[in-house]
Amino acid sequence: MIPGMWALMEGTNYSHYYQNFRIAAGLAPGRHRGAQFNDGDFYKWIEAASVVLAAKPDAELEQQLEEIIGVMARAQRADGYIHTPVIIRQRNGDTQAKPFESPLNFETYNLGHLLTAASAHYRATGRTNFLTLARKAADFLDEAFRQPTPELARCSICPSHYMGIVALYRATRESRYLELAKKFFAMRDLITGGGDDNQDRVPFRQQTNAMGHAVRANYLYAGAADLFAETGEPALWTPLQWIWTNVVRQKMYITGGCGALYDGASPDGARDQRSITRVHQAYGRNYQLPNLAAHNETCANIGNVLWNWRMFLATGEARFMDVVELALYNSVLAGVGLDGTNFFYVNPLRQLDTLPAELRWSRARVPYVSSFCCPPNLVRTVAQTGGYAYSKSADAIGINLYGGSTLTTQLPDGQLVKLTQETEYPWNGRVRLSVMECGEKAFALKLRIPGWAKSATVRLNHAPLELSTIPASYLELRRVWRAGDVVELDLPMPVQWIEANPLVEEALNQVAIKRGPLVYCLESTDLPRGVRLLDVTIPWNIDLVPRYDGHLLGGMVVIEGNALARPQDGWGSELYREFSSKPAQTVEARFIPYFTWGNRGKSEMSVWLPR
Repeated sequence: MIPGMWALMEGTNYSHYYQNFRIAAGLAPGRHRGAQFNDGDFYKWIEAASVVLAAKPDAELEQQLEEIIGVMARAQRADGYIHTPVIIRQRNGDTQAKPFESPLNFETYNLGHLLTAASAHYRATGRTNFLTLARKAADFLDEAFRQPTPELARCSICPSHYMGIVALYRATRESRYLELAKKFFAMRDLITGGGDDNQDRVPFRQQTNAMGHAVRANYLYAGAADLFAETGEPALWTPLQWIWTNVVRQKMYITGGCGALYDGASPDGARDQRSITRVHQAYGRNYQLPNLAAHNETCANIGNVLWNWRMFLATGEARFMDVVELALYNSVLAGVGLDGTNFFYVNPLRQLDTLPAELRWSRARVPYVSSFCCPPNLVRTVAQTGGYAYSKSADAIGINLYGGSTLTTQLPDGQLVKLTQETEYPWNGRVRLSVMECGEKAFALKLRIPGWAKSATVRLNHAPLELSTIPASYLELRRVWRAGDVVELDLPMPVQWIEANPLVEEALNQVAIKRGPLVYCLESTDLPRGVRLLDVTIPWNIDLVPRYDGHLLGGMVVIEGNALARPQDGWGSELYREFSSKPAQTVEARFIPYFTWGNRGKSEMSVWLPR
């Protein structure tokens, strides 16, 4: 993904990314091209490239980053401001160009991703050149918002800077950056007459529901969780708990996707109609979860991961990691094709050849979309999944995500620990953890028992442990470990039928399939010739059998069974007709993981199927 995306972002074919910085630095002539948020999307790519250097040193990539950072340093103004649309205008003689002219210039969004990327680069490489650039940018923000106004407060659209400034504080431990994070949140209370499109109609500390633009909302919630983790302020945690419950119980797709509606109104149906805001890619009402017209922008799904990861870091509670896993394996991973170079902007739960209305964004993965925020967000997320896999506290190591890996870390007491994890997860739930190195002090291994796991068994050095396991919790194994100790965890993965709350009208009397962390779907590619997706229904007594298919798309577990097909043709343009029962035929159906759909050419697909 990284080299493919660099080839796209370094030049001038689709738009300007790196080229904007070269122009701003005076190294090339021209004007700014592309969206106002292109800077931020390029910072995401830098973050991904930086992170992989920590795991796999690459002298060529490292030198490439050094050159890019050098160009950015030349583009940055002396006062720390760096936003290429404005700087290029100023360089070209526009005396009217100035910072924060409009909230839709996305300056704080861009600067937030700069701060995050620079902190990641510093952690991965130990170099301070990018961090120095970020500190200058943060100092500019500190000065610019020294005496905030309501107009300045509105310049927080898609607030990545909440996460970014806390990341910079953690990298530098300079208290003034934490104070700036507090100020960013306090500024929101200055806004009057706001709307839900940017979550500023109601002061954050008074919010109880997820409202408005889903990407902006999830970035806000992630930033609030970051700040809570550093301050412990109860007034931040209270709305986060309410909002999280609202999302997970009433507004989140079975895939972990967020932002159901292409266009919504919020608060929809309010008595005071003057308070209603038009919202793009909106969370929508409770239980309003369309399938065919689902929006679920990939960035919103990634925002769900960012938010829940921070909720986990603040609490250590497994329920948040359950959502991280759900979104990563389903709604996030679906956003990129298996080739690593084609991407979804939206992620529907049903796709048909004929849509009831013309909808924005491609329903097939493409290499480029005009709003190119999702692909670089995906590459940095995929690059950093290893960082979600483990966690540690004073005397414990948490195993959060299961996957083949090696962990080398040091506990706060100085004890060096090295673990290896062997597993074919998520295709099966057998996990083998081996202690390769450790000291002589006791510590705990905390194994996450996923919420979907109805049972689990654990063996230590091949001997069964009589332990009760609770779904959506951590199982703690505390002892003085020895090199060579082996823990074996077995999480049975039966096929599960899922139904939705009856208030989810578009899933009424329908079922979906899950196995382990994976949501499955039916793709028309796997139906007999002449059978359309809308013909298929699921009999109550269907026998579903999981089977590993090593030849399909690189290898995966598919689920097979006999479904029923009743022809649904002959409709034309009519809206209603008299019901007639048609005989059903038995058809062989093969269900594939949702994240793999759309990798075999044009197709129809559905997660929910009539029962």
